[in-house]
Amino acid sequence: MTRGADTREAILDHAVRLASEVGLEGLTIGRLASALDLSKSGLFAHFGSKDELQVQVLDRAAARFAEVVVRPALAAPRGEARLRALFERWLRWPREVPQPGGCIFVQAAAELDDRPGAARDRLVTLERDWLATIARVVRGAQAEGQLRADVDPEQIAFELHAIMLACHHASRLLRDRSAVERARRALDRLIDAARAPRA
Repeated sequence: MTRGADTREAILDHAVRLASEVGLEGLTIGRLASALDLSKSGLFAHFGSKDELQVQVLDRAAARFAEVVVRPALAAPRGEARLRALFERWLRWPREVPQPGGCIFVQAAAELDDRPGAARDRLVTLERDWLATIARVVRGAQAEGQLRADVDPEQIAFELHAIMLACHHASRLLRDRSAVERARRALDRLIDAARAPRA
């Protein structure tokens, strides 16, 4: 990797942390330049516009998510073990990649859900890709005979995502120290309800 690419990634990593606190709309080239003690013109040369900065921040967060959540989880044995690995690594995501304001994707979803534009379009694509990844892992568990063939993988992905959003809300807003354990119990029930009967 070139020095320029390293610098760009370091800038984007800082921008991810900042955006988790102030939102994508609050993340301006000027604010980022000030936080990094860089010139606005230098950052403008990297990103060109606020819209482009927002999209690249989402892309950088997605790359880090793939690095610390998806790829390691997909190394687990196919089936229920892989689904649980995905869940556990997802639970650790905001700590593995420092995000002082909580998960940037949750923050961005609340901020962009009814605001058209390039950042919203990119977030929608990333979220759909993530749900599709979960559904593929569920299909793998079905192929291994661990989950019933009649289980809807997209429904499991939907419910797993809902558990994680509830966990984020409970831990961040409500400061519920039991949020992670509640999320794990919810996952256990979800898997138990979908599990194939033993032969």
